[in-house]
Amino acid sequence: MRFTDALAAPGFGAVAEFKRRSPSAGDLRPAGDPAAVARAYEVAGARAMSVLVDERFAGSFADLRAARAATGLPLLAKGFFSTRAHLEESRDAGADAVLLLLRDLDDGECRNLMRDAAELGLDTLVEAHDAAELERAVTLGAPVIGVNARNLGDFSIDRRTQLELVARAPRDRVVIAESGIDSRAQAAAAELGGAGAVLIGSTLMRAADPGAKLADLLARPLVKVCGLTRQEDVDAAVDAGADLVGFILADESPRRAGALLDAPPTVLRVAVFVGEPADTGADLVQLYEREGGHRSRDAALLHRGERVGSVVDLPWQEADPTHLERARATPGRVMLAGGLGPDNVRAAIDAVDPWAVDSARSTEASPGVKDHDLVHAWVAAAR
Repeated sequence: MRFTDALAAPGFGAVAEFKRRSPSAGDLRPAGDPAAVARAYEVAGARAMSVLVDERFAGSFADLRAARAATGLPLLAKGFFSTRAHLEESRDAGADAVLLLLRDLDDGECRNLMRDAAELGLDTLVEAHDAAELERAVTLGAPVIGVNARNLGDFSIDRRTQLELVARAPRDRVVIAESGIDSRAQAAAAELGGAGAVLIGSTLMRAADPGAKLADLLARPLVKVCGLTRQEDVDAAVDAGADLVGFILADESPRRAGALLDAPPTVLRVAVFVGEPADTGADLVQLYEREGGHRSRDAALLHRGERVGSVVDLPWQEADPTHLERARATPGRVMLAGGLGPDNVRAAIDAVDPWAVDSARSTEASPGVKDHDLVHAWVAAAR
């Protein structure tokens, strides 16, 4: 399968990278075996593999050839390419696609290299780092656009700007969020923003088992701990491995939080509202309608004001024997909530295959106060 076709396939995926050194982190896996890593990535579900070939970062075309011999995944040659000869060398080493950096190429150079790549049977990943470069990539007609969170001048990561650019990119292009992906929640943030895939490198190369780490980053469902009112409980949820932490901002709830509490950038904060939402700076909003003085049964999941999923819940203080059946029949991303605990969440996941699961009461010592042992048990059972 061609690189572009693999990334344009339905669903969310990953381009998993092999590199020996990082410009920001130094040596990562200097003695790594690209063939073994390639096989592990393929088993773990990567859509494609990127191989850093630039010798300044200990890369080589030998690594690309070794990966080509070991996997059927589409391969992206990643380097600082500026001539047709560079592209020919990449193709001859087994690449299916090449990276073109707009930071280093003017529009004419990039257009010529895109033409050369097409003549050589190569796809291209045109990489942008800011709004001006994104506009250039769109104008050039790049079918696959990479939005890199890393500033190649000082190597800092700016994920907020990256996600803003991902959200601005046209939906008729394949958009890949690159760099700065260290957790399942960060990958999910790129997905919700409109990226079709993430490119992950250093996080995988630092892992003892890169394939297992990739599988974990792509695994679903995400796990949410909701009804948090105390900072120590947020910290416990993060320590347990939760992907989402939820704060109920509805007056009628006994678990009402006064405001969103702090959480590290490796998790997403979810603000839960009934009726009208407010601007809290949350990564996601879980919005219930108000019915009969209380929340509606189900909710909308909103990202930047746009609906990106559905929360299939139970009626207010009632049971629903059709709960799992309704969730299974709901299209799109489903967050399954209501009546879930460590004892039944695995069976619910198997029945529904949701995008995320949510629990509040099952992890409590009392309303709004978490039992940290139960929090750990919930996350372990759900993951």
